[in-house]
Amino acid sequence: MKKTYVTSMPNHIGAFLKASRCFSALGINITRVSYNKAVDSHTLFIDAEGTEEQLQKADTELKKIGYLQNNQSKTSIVLIEFCLKDIPGSVTDVLMLINEFNFNISYISSQENGTDYQFFKMGLYVDDPDKISKFLAEAEKLCKVRVIDYNSSEKVYDNSIFYNTYVMGLSQMMGLSESFSRELLVHVNLAMQTLDEQGLSPYRTFDSISKFAELLSASKGKSFSPRISTHKVRENTEIILIEPPCGSNTIIIKSNGKILFIDSGYACYSDEMLDVFKRLIPEFDSLKKTILVTHADVDHCGLLPMFDEIITSRKTATCLKNEYNGRNGYREENPLHKPYINICKTLTFYQPVDPEKITVPWNNAEKLSEPLTQIGFFDFEELHFEVYEGKGGHLPGEIVLIDYNNHIAVTGDIYINTHGLTPEQAEYNQYAPILMTSVDTDPKLCAEERKAIIQRLGVGKWQIFGAHGFKKEYSVNV
Repeated sequence: MKKTYVTSMPNHIGAFLKASRCFSALGINITRVSYNKAVDSHTLFIDAEGTEEQLQKADTELKKIGYLQNNQSKTSIVLIEFCLKDIPGSVTDVLMLINEFNFNISYISSQENGTDYQFFKMGLYVDDPDKISKFLAEAEKLCKVRVIDYNSSEKVYDNSIFYNTYVMGLSQMMGLSESFSRELLVHVNLAMQTLDEQGLSPYRTFDSISKFAELLSASKGKSFSPRISTHKVRENTEIILIEPPCGSNTIIIKSNGKILFIDSGYACYSDEMLDVFKRLIPEFDSLKKTILVTHADVDHCGLLPMFDEIITSRKTATCLKNEYNGRNGYREENPLHKPYINICKTLTFYQPVDPEKITVPWNNAEKLSEPLTQIGFFDFEELHFEVYEGKGGHLPGEIVLIDYNNHIAVTGDIYINTHGLTPEQAEYNQYAPILMTSVDTDPKLCAEERKAIIQRLGVGKWQIFGAHGFKKEYSVNV
């Protein structure tokens, strides 16, 4: 059994040794340790492996020595910049005001800049938002004041409660429960540690996660405004393309009165997408809901629980079943992708789908020799698709559908129209590559798969529907 401990340690020699001895005495193996004083001078993350009984005893021992964090703490640190006249004693009035409000100072930084003013940066411990608001109002009477976000600071400062404060902000933004917040705390730390080992600044990591959460939150409710377009492909067939600001497109194929969905977006937009579906398909509640999934990424599978039948490749089915049974999906098996995917699942309220709903119509081989290999066919009313499985450049189990009669290609994330993204989609798409180092499992192989898709298109005018961005029109000449 494995467990992640978020410990709050005194910042002195031998602190980690004391915790290590606690685990060792109980026969518990430490599998991961993460500590970065530049980010948080007291918080240390420990992944431990042992029996349930051993870990319960560790809980008791760590509480006794005061190493387990109190997640109920609402204390935070606010970094404030005071613009003071560059004369002797100018900071005294500010310090007296800080003293009146009984704030502790965790950080001070000031440096002359060749002007008549000096910018003092101070980190203040705050446990009451109303109190800091009153303080700022009083401080404004003395000088110009600016509250600085942690990732805008030029230099790191001693923030012994950074993680709780940071995750509390994300949780409030997305409306996460306490249990989800604790999961998020661990995943955020793992993302920082993973990218830090790649030589990337931890503050860039935290900034990217914050921006990602802000974009998700900004598109909720009445602000959810997907781009929706309809494309006629046959006399009795049309394709509706739904492009949300964040997450994958959803394709709805209407043919001879029948409905097929391809891919779905994030679970956090389930209410918003349900309203869209009902507006586009008045009979949505009463029909059998069938969806085809191009691959098992979290932003393609968030709405799967609302469908009756889910059509996938064999590898995608295996991935979804593993998630349902509490095991790693394909992304989590990649150490570089795991932290981001776990953050993504937590922030978007992802829930694995019941494997009983999954149908696998193609018996493909386990090993694929080509970038794209035909594994079978898929007919839907007026459309006749050849189905190709990619070798796993973007994600194992990925499939591409090509209808040679009607010149339609559905390409998932292997081939997307990067020039057809809305500004919101383009902004969203820039954060996953930062947090995962690459959205592709094997970028070089994925490039070969994209090339193979284009090579397989015959002569004529094609409509290519990728999983992000608008439809791509592409012509192949004789």
